[in-house]
Amino acid sequence: MAGDGACHTDPAKATGCCGGGCSEGGSTAVVPAAAPAAPPVKKRVIAKGRGAVPADILQNPVLNKMIESLPVNYTFEIHKTVYRVRESGAKRVALQFPEGLLLFAPVIASILEKVIPGMTCVILGDVTYGACCVDDWASRALGADFLVHYGHSCLVSIKDCVVPHMMYVFVEIKVDVDHCVQTIKQLVPKERRVLLAGTIQFASCLRAAAMQLKEHFDTAPTVPQTRPLSFGEVLGCTSPKIPAGEHDTLVFLADGRFHMESLMIHNPTLQSFLYNPYTKVLTEESYDHQLMQKNRSLSIESARGAKKWGVILGTLGHQGSPAALTRIEAILGKRNLDYCVVLLSEIFPAKLALFDDVEAWVQISCPRLSIDWGQHFSKPLLSPFEFEVAMGNVVMPSVYPMDWYSKDGGPWAVYTDKNAPL
Repeated sequence: MAGDGACHTDPAKATGCCGGGCSEGGSTAVVPAAAPAAPPVKKRVIAKGRGAVPADILQNPVLNKMIESLPVNYTFEIHKTVYRVRESGAKRVALQFPEGLLLFAPVIASILEKVIPGMTCVILGDVTYGACCVDDWASRALGADFLVHYGHSCLVSIKDCVVPHMMYVFVEIKVDVDHCVQTIKQLVPKERRVLLAGTIQFASCLRAAAMQLKEHFDTAPTVPQTRPLSFGEVLGCTSPKIPAGEHDTLVFLADGRFHMESLMIHNPTLQSFLYNPYTKVLTEESYDHQLMQKNRSLSIESARGAKKWGVILGTLGHQGSPAALTRIEAILGKRNLDYCVVLLSEIFPAKLALFDDVEAWVQISCPRLSIDWGQHFSKPLLSPFEFEVAMGNVVMPSVYPMDWYSKDGGPWAVYTDKNAPL
């Protein structure tokens, strides 16, 4: 199944990931409420209209028979994929999956090759932690003229990719919405001001639950958005900052807490609950904000006096931001600080320990790597935001920002203006 990310339990192999199980905090299980049995899942029908999938694909008996080999509650959008690939005239299609969906790759590749004459598929086997890991460069190197990225939203714009044709398949997973709603109704007091969010796989469930809960709570639940993400979608590095006093409770739909932690870090006053659609259990989750702030402040302080910096540009898909690199180099140059730039697809302590003369690191890959794993490195390992604090451009706030891909993020964020004072 599509998971909440890869979980690294060995600090010696910590990577620039969006993986779970890497942070402080805990959970308390709450017994789920009883609910009626889930109705049979209906197969997805693609609506007719502009760009609609033609009937010869939708009604292809051979294709539909092969699709039956895939889980009926997983939306792989096979008909749409066949249409888009056939329309593009692509001859080699690269398929990229996160670890939790990789077991379906051979089946999907076989289906596409059988129904699209003269086309071959190649499966990208490198690790894919999140939406930032879109690997259009490897796809082009393999001669692919079409890339299908599964399991994540459109974080990296298609126009910024080097493959001629590309599409995202979110792989929404249909779950028992009624049980989710009944559980929330019975266990979350109706006077609470609820915020509903989750991972992209459960976007449909989230929207349906919000509609059904509208009349139950005194204040209708809110589904927030942080551009460029979809409504309710949260990433491990990017989440909405809720104005103080607007909400007091978070209910998060996911099968793990990594992405949820982003919203918890960004909104430390919320009482947080995780509803797991697979186990059908609601748990109250906690996060040790004080310990995290203490660890990160210590790393920042120890990096302030560094004379030789290492700057890591992540090369796993689109994790690294060249614009952020340019800004960091300009800041170091203005202060006459020596530095070297290192390109790495994955970051772990033993690798960085080989650079004896580097006194502090700033990594442009995954901010959560510094937050969750920074204390396991022998030298300070800062995120771009923490680097700005260490350079004196920003004062460490009481609430740690989670805005790496937000359109409204600080000058350290991927999509924001980098012309702020150095």
